[in-house]
Amino acid sequence: MADSAVPPVEATRVDPRLLELLVCPLTKESLEYDAAREELISRSAKLAYPIRDGIPIMLPEEARSLAD
Repeated sequence: MADSAVPPVEATRVDPRLLELLVCPLTKESLEYDAAREELISRSAKLAYPIRDGIPIMLPEEARSLAD
């Protein structure tokens, strides 16, 4: 029997097509993806939205404030 195991999909990986559609809920501007920190960055709002289990949490109250 051949090994047909499929490599696991990275849980923190975000679909690039989804990233094209997502915008900051406060400024409506595009976001930057920070794979190392698993966040979506809004430079204009100075917020970093977390990504949990591959799902962007687009709530301002869940976002981390970016230091100047």
